[in-house]
Formats: sequence, structure tokens, C-alpha cells
Amino acid sequence: MDDPHAFALDARLEQDTVLVADWHLCQVRLMNDQRYPWVILVPKVPGVAEIHELADEQQHLLMGESIRLSKALDQLYSPHKLNIAALGNIVRQLHVHHVVRFEDDAVFPSPVWGVGTVQPYGSDELRQTVSALTIAFDLL
Repeated sequence: MDDPHAFALDARLEQDTVLVADWHLCQVRLMNDQRYPWVILVPKVPGVAEIHELADEQQHLLMGESIRLSKALDQLYSPHKLNIAALGNIVRQLHVHHVVRFEDDAVFPSPVWGVGTVQPYGSDELRQTVSALTIAFDLL
């Protein structure tokens, strides 16, 4: 029988992302949209929609994992700016976006949410991106 208190990933996040790593607090998931390097942290805590709902220790872990991800993205992509946000207007499950931005990307300086058409990675590009992220994580 399924544990009603067990972590379950929101169906939309499952559909739109690919698992890259499983860290202490969060799943690290790549948004399947090659227009932007875009990675999401999803705390594996059931029923949480907001950061302040996490226990104090979990909040600290989330910050540490966000910094680790940010450093890896900075090393891999050398962005103009790294946008970090916890939006939940459609998916209430707590998830923190880390979006790499460049001055020449398709919608700069506007936000990326809900703009344009998603361009999923091809299988080779997806494999290469996940591998590059994994290597960057291991080097930190």
C-alpha cells in the first residue's frame, strides 16, 4: 500500500523535466526545453508549497543545494544572469527554478515563463546536457 505521506512528484513536473540527480533534500531536474539551460530543485518533502513551510534545517539544505546548483550552472554556462525563482501558480508543489540567461537569448530581458514554444532536447543533446551537469556537480 502506498504511503500517503511519501514524496510524489507532481505530474506536470514529471512530464516537463528529466531527473539529473537525487541530492539529500532535492531532486535535481532539467527542464526539457533546450532554449534555455533551466534546472529545477524539487524538495522531497510531501505537501509543501512554500519555502517557509520547510523545517529550518530543510530551508538551510535547500539554500545549500541551490548554491551548489548555481555554481555548477555558472561554471558550465558563464551566464549574463542566473534567474532563481520559486513560482507555483500552476504547479503548487514547491520547486525552485534556476534559469541561465544570456543577453542574446530569445526573450531577454523578459521572463522565460509562458513565452514561445518549448523545444525539447533531442536524445543526444539531452544525454550530453545531463552528463555535463552531473560532471559539474561532482567537481564542486
